[in-house]
Amino acid sequence: MSAISETAGVPAHAGVDLLPVLVLLGAAVLAVPLFKRLGLGSVTGYLAAGIVIGPYGFGIIADPASILHIAELGVVLFLFVIGLEMQPSRLWAMRGEIFGLGFAQVGICSALLTGFGMALGFPFAQSFVAGTGFVLTSTAIVMQILEERHVRGLPRGRRTIAILLLEDMAIVPLLAIVALLAPQETGMAAGGRIGAVGAGLAALAAVVLAGRYLLNPVFRFLGKAHAREVMAAAALFVVLGSAYAMQLGGLSMAMGAFLAGVLLSESAFRHQLEADIEPFRGILLGLFFLSVGMALDLAVIAGNWNAVALLVAAYMLLKMAAIYVVARLFKLENREAIGRAVLMAQGGEFAFVLYAAATEAGIIDAEANAILTSAIIASMILTPFLIYLYDLLMPKPAQPAAGIQPPGNLSAKVLLIGFGRFGQIVSQPLLASGATVSIIEASTQAILDLEAFGFKVYYGDGSRLDILHAAGAQDAGLIVVAIDDRASATKIVEIAKSAFPAIPVLARAYDREHAIELAHAGVDWQVRETFESALALADKALDLLQVEASVHQQLMSEVRQRDSDRFSIERVHGLYSARDLVRNNVTQGEHLGEHLGEH
Repeated sequence: MSAISETAGVPAHAGVDLLPVLVLLGAAVLAVPLFKRLGLGSVTGYLAAGIVIGPYGFGIIADPASILHIAELGVVLFLFVIGLEMQPSRLWAMRGEIFGLGFAQVGICSALLTGFGMALGFPFAQSFVAGTGFVLTSTAIVMQILEERHVRGLPRGRRTIAILLLEDMAIVPLLAIVALLAPQETGMAAGGRIGAVGAGLAALAAVVLAGRYLLNPVFRFLGKAHAREVMAAAALFVVLGSAYAMQLGGLSMAMGAFLAGVLLSESAFRHQLEADIEPFRGILLGLFFLSVGMALDLAVIAGNWNAVALLVAAYMLLKMAAIYVVARLFKLENREAIGRAVLMAQGGEFAFVLYAAATEAGIIDAEANAILTSAIIASMILTPFLIYLYDLLMPKPAQPAAGIQPPGNLSAKVLLIGFGRFGQIVSQPLLASGATVSIIEASTQAILDLEAFGFKVYYGDGSRLDILHAAGAQDAGLIVVAIDDRASATKIVEIAKSAFPAIPVLARAYDREHAIELAHAGVDWQVRETFESALALADKALDLLQVEASVHQQLMSEVRQRDSDRFSIERVHGLYSARDLVRNNVTQGEHLGEHLGEH
């Protein structure tokens, strides 16, 4: 072996230097569990580990910038996963929160922070760049905390995500404003600015068109190959390709990845893509936090500690005050308003991009860039501690009682998801028939109440694939979705039919529109929660009215048939295409009414 190496001109001991990799992994393995045990969260652990091993700590890693360039892909992949969960219909449904709540928060925070800079005597351009950079909250930190606390899918979590989306989109116009504010001698010429805007629009159009017309056919083709590693490689290619295209257009890489995720959110391969990306996302996002900690220049903070401390304290307090006021104006309760103010008080990773662009444009100098960047990183580090204080000082909601178990390696003929009024009725004939039934429920209070009656119900969110596996969905002969949350019910059906296509899925629908959503999601059978009970009441009413038996039967049959016909048309062509049929049904109903009058 030595002879071969020497012949090739490579020393026998040459190879990949694994020490930096081992240091990074070891620091994360030691710090993250410790900080989570202390209640400070994984993000603080990553940041603290980065400070210790970085060039301004023990100096084990000398060049954090090189790692940061790779680690930024963690944020890119994170936003792609978020995009996968944001179907265009959901984004449209959130438009009020994104463009209402989001615009209000960004606008008021920007005005306050810019005004603070001008009050200190700095020019408008410098004050605007410094302030708006701090307004852009860290998507990575906030999303990680929301995920750790299991509130990402709750209303307050969705409202926070809506604001983050607006802030992420705001980086595009902010970069354009930086170019416009640049001094004439260093700024871009008018023609160059127009060209830059054109390049950005072209990149945006290219990503949208490729996502609309190319991605689904490509993934269908790759899916036929049944090669898991090829699908994973294709998923990474799509994410990084979208990010690179947007970067070439002068826009945010993260925005390109998010857009790609949105365009694939209604694809049949959505859950497969999320599963393939998840391991890379988790590792790279942790690496991003490590590199941010390593990039914290302790020398800059020591030499300008008063400026950094003033910026961090003033910007965080002003931003928290503005966020709280906006939340209360939008009629949110006090605890949520304070919680959001604490959670979003820090600056974010996009501030690094904005400050770098401002430095290049000549609006701020290198020293100001270093001070502002240090203030952003310091605010990131302080956030988990503020949340810890918030948890201590604010009254907490009731915690789940002891003894409530999550599902684990269950196995039954029927998996019943949701055990409220509807689910309890469904379970009775199933249990009476001798079928084994595994039950999962998201309400801890319901679980405690039901245990008093002898029911063994497991705690779990049925919209999570790992919970479905633990509940034995892969071995069940039937999955019944009986929850009363229409959005969650649709998501459960989508995941179940994607992961377990051979297993029939029955679902409770809230109304006709929801029934159509479930049909599009692939449900095998659905029933509107009031449809059968309403028909039963009508059937009894006709009986009490002593309607002739043949007419009675004909009326009930025709009502069912008309409803079935309408549903089929609405499912395929939409609600508007069904209106002619509805009019015909009304006319037929009038004729039947005349017929009834004769009897």
